[in-house]
Amino acid sequence: MNSAGGAILGLLAVFVLLLVVYVAAGVRIVRPYQRGVVERLGRYKETTEPGLRLIAPFIETLKKVDMREQVIDVPPQEVITQDNVTAAVDAVVYFEPTDPQRLLYNISNFLLAITKLSQTNLRNVIGEMTLDEAFTSRERVNDTLRQILDEATDKWGVKVVRVEIQRIDPPADVMHAMHEQMKAERTRRAVVTEAEGTREAAVTRAEGEKQSAILSAEGRKQKDILNAEGEAQAVRLNAEAEQYRQEVVAAGEAAAIHSVFGAITDAGTDDRVIAIKYLEALQGIANGTATKIFLPTEMGATMGALGGIAELFKDGGPQGSGDTEAAPKRKVVATTTATAPARPTAPIQARPTQSPPPPGPAAQ
Repeated sequence: MNSAGGAILGLLAVFVLLLVVYVAAGVRIVRPYQRGVVERLGRYKETTEPGLRLIAPFIETLKKVDMREQVIDVPPQEVITQDNVTAAVDAVVYFEPTDPQRLLYNISNFLLAITKLSQTNLRNVIGEMTLDEAFTSRERVNDTLRQILDEATDKWGVKVVRVEIQRIDPPADVMHAMHEQMKAERTRRAVVTEAEGTREAAVTRAEGEKQSAILSAEGRKQKDILNAEGEAQAVRLNAEAEQYRQEVVAAGEAAAIHSVFGAITDAGTDDRVIAIKYLEALQGIANGTATKIFLPTEMGATMGALGGIAELFKDGGPQGSGDTEAAPKRKVVATTTATAPARPTAPIQARPTQSPPPPGPAAQ
C-alpha cells in the first residue's frame, strides 16, 4: 500500500509540474509599441493588442511586430545624371508598419526589399535631372521618392513617412569646375554690386548737386527780389524826400518873393529903384572872370532903363554910386535890330581893358 500511494503522489506531482510548465509556456506579454500575430496550427488566427496574452502552447504561436517608426540607410551608389555626370548618392528612408499581418505574410525580407527599391528609384529620379537640378531640387527628389516607395510598400503593410537625400558627391574634376564657377559667379556679383553702388552714389551725388543748385538759384532769386524791393523802396523814399524838399524850397521861395513883393509895394518903389538894382546886377556880372556875358537881346527895355538912370544922375545921382566905378572896365558889345525876333539869350563878347585874366575854363 505504501509503495502504491507513493507512486500516485509522484505521478500527481509530475502532472502538476507539467501543467505549470504548459501554462507558463502559453503566457505572452505584448509591449505598448508592439502588436501580436497569433497563429493556430500554422494558420492566421488574430492580431492582439498590447498587454498580457494567453495562447495554447504547441498549438498556437504569437509573433510580435514592432510598430514604431524605423529608418533604413540606403548605401551610396553611382548615379548618372541627365548631363552625363556620374555622382555618388545616398539617402535614408523613414517608414512605419501599419498592418502586422501583411508585413509578416506579404514580404519575406522587408529591409532588403525596401533598400533595393530605394536604390533603383533613386537612380531613376536623379537620372532625369541635371547635376545642378539635383543639387537645387532636393525637396522635389525627396517627395518623388517618398510617393514611389509609399505606393510600392502599401501592400506590405508599411507607410513610407519621408525620404531624405544625404549626400551627392560628383567627381573631383566636376567639383573643381564647380568651385571655379562659384568663384566666377561671386566675382561677377561683387562687380555688379560695386557697379550698382557706384551708380547709386553718382545718382545720389547728382541729386544732391541738383538740389544744391536749385536752392542756390532760389537763394539768388530771393536775394535779387529783396535787393530790387529795397532799391525800389529807397528810390521811392528818395523821390518823396526830394519832392518834399522841392515843395519846401518852392514854398520858401514863394514866401520870400511874396514878402519882397509886399515890401516893394508897401515902400512905393518906382522905376528908378528898379533901374539901380539892374545896374547893381550888371556890376555883379561884370565882376566875373568869364570872357562871355549873356544879356537879353531885347535891348529896347534896357535902353529905356539906361535913359531913366541917366535922368536920375542928372538930378543928383543915387548914393553909393561910387561902388560902380571900382569895377573893372569891360567892353560890352551888343548888336540888335528892330526887326529881329526876340531870343532868350545871346552871347556878347566882353574883354577887359586892363591886363587879361588868368587862363581858365569858360563860364556860362
